[in-house]
Amino acid sequence: MSQRSLWRGAISFGLVYVPVELYSASQERSLSLHFLDSRDFAPVGYERINKRTGKAVGWKHIVKGYEYQKGQYVALSDADFRHANVKATETIDIANFTALADISPEFYDTPYYLSPAKGGEKVYALLHETLRASQKSAVASFVMRGRQHVCVIIPGQRAMMLITLRFADELLPPAKLTAATPKSSNLTAGERTMAKKLVDEMTSPWKPQQFHDSYREDLMRRIRTKIKKKQTHSLASEPEESARPKAQVIDLMDALKSSLKLRTTHGARQAAAGAKRRRA
Repeated sequence: MSQRSLWRGAISFGLVYVPVELYSASQERSLSLHFLDSRDFAPVGYERINKRTGKAVGWKHIVKGYEYQKGQYVALSDADFRHANVKATETIDIANFTALADISPEFYDTPYYLSPAKGGEKVYALLHETLRASQKSAVASFVMRGRQHVCVIIPGQRAMMLITLRFADELLPPAKLTAATPKSSNLTAGERTMAKKLVDEMTSPWKPQQFHDSYREDLMRRIRTKIKKKQTHSLASEPEESARPKAQVIDLMDALKSSLKLRTTHGARQAAAGAKRRRA
């Protein structure tokens, strides 16, 4: 891997240690936008201001601190973070193994690649193969960048992946949501059958390549057009907001039937187009 590792240490389970390095498995694709002053289009930056003196503070004078009382702080150095729990900062400590399906989707956070460090190739391969053969994932914890993470290690096709998880107390309970159950919604047998048929019609293998950030692409197209027209310092007027569809009572069976009919028509068109391409 050509990118720089984010973390180095070892996976530990039982008395086995797997020397590994952690690499990012995702990248931020959002546009890098800047704040501008609309009067002269000059950049507006973020200032590091001392709240007491009103003066700018250089990075060399900035430290981290915990406010234990109003206006009273305990300063923390890099050494404090490193020595808070030495083992936690150096190892990915596996707590248990579990089926991946047992972890609810709302817990997943950020994916990373795990690569074997020098001398750890054999034991890395052993853990990778064991996870694949047992169809299990490893639940573990480790510390990176001054923060403890709970994570899951899964066997990918070519390498193991580590995905950080949210802690249970980081998830908010759906206190104000009203869950509709089949019993409370008075669903008919026909509606259930039709809905299942529609789901079956729309079922296909997961193909991540078919999804892309069309909003970002459209915005970049608009940016390139403005550059081409030399509209670099002009602000477009707000378009008139189109009327939003209002919630309305629908005939569920009619909606399901129409959806199935639309899927059938769409499928027939795709088949005809495919046959035409093959003949050409």
